Amino acid sequence: MDAFFASVELLRYPALRGQAVVVGGRSIHHPVEQPDGTWRYARLRDYAGRGVITTSTYEARALGVFSGMGLMKSAQLAPDAILLPANFDAYRHYSRLFKAAVATITPKIEDRGIDEIYIDLSDIDEETVVLAQRIKTAVFEATGLSCSIGVTPNKLLSKIGSDLDKPDGLTVLEMNDIPTRIWPLPARKINGIGPKAAEKLAALGINTIGELAAIPAAFLVTKFGASTGAWLHRVANGQDDREVVTESEPKSISRETTFERDLHARQDRAALSEAFTGLCMRVADDLKRKGYLTRTVGIKLRYSDFHAVTRDITLPIGIGDGVQIRKAAGECLKRVPLDQKIRLLGVRASSLVAIAGVDFTTRSIQAALPF
Repeated sequence: MDAFFASVELLRYPALRGQAVVVGGRSIHHPVEQPDGTWRYARLRDYAGRGVITTSTYEARALGVFSGMGLMKSAQLAPDAILLPANFDAYRHYSRLFKAAVATITPKIEDRGIDEIYIDLSDIDEETVVLAQRIKTAVFEATGLSCSIGVTPNKLLSKIGSDLDKPDGLTVLEMNDIPTRIWPLPARKINGIGPKAAEKLAALGINTIGELAAIPAAFLVTKFGASTGAWLHRVANGQDDREVVTESEPKSISRETTFERDLHARQDRAALSEAFTGLCMRVADDLKRKGYLTRTVGIKLRYSDFHAVTRDITLPIGIGDGVQIRKAAGECLKRVPLDQKIRLLGVRASSLVAIAGVDFTTRSIQAALPF
């Protein structure tokens, strides 16, 4: 999906189309409707805090503002960009809509998150471009949103191809297109080559995918190890034998939040308690929606000095109720020092057990916990 979160917001605020818009921060940045029916929006220059960009429109990206960037840093690049708070309920709704639309054409779908899927089209006897355009049309009719599609022999190339012509793109690649379409691209365009790996490759004089493909596998193995070196050689040459996986079991479900300011366990007990309870309830809701119980509940704290700690507890039976998760997470909380201010708080459910027909009624919470 193209700039998915931002595009969903533009459905609600169509007057912002064509403008630099950033999604991120807290709900205090909600647009305010004026008496004349127009809206007043917050601007990046008005933001104070340490929130990060969730996504941005292509107009904002042209100004150097991208997802993951700190909002205050991005304000230096695009102070007049409009700032909207994230609305994940809306994004999940449109995610379900676009995936359901694709499923009317083919059920062979691998879910890769809220805004991305892989599709196996090998069993559909239809001309490639016509079929891909039919998918794009189905998505637009269901959501009012555009998507970009890469149609190639494997998942590696499709991932790259889907990014070559955004927004509203359609890229078809064959293996013989690799030298002209793939090799000139930066090595970091390969999904799995992150900033550190790209930096290490650059230090070796390897900047493009083509330069990486020209390096003997044996040399890459000496620099990156047997597994990673062999993988780098394969992917640079467009080789990927992974299948589209239509069913998979999640290993864990987690929720976390970074506070706008560091909170103290005693002085900010009410705020921390509310956030902690909210995270537990959201994890419980996620478990219910996905049809799982959890036997291991864990917490994560990051202090003001960026030091992080985790604790978990394994239970004799699976649980899914928010109150039970809150109680188990509270036991973990008792095992961590609370003498520093807290920057981030998270709750995690793992050791998942698939279930059906369980009552997840949420009850009020009464517990003597640190917060």
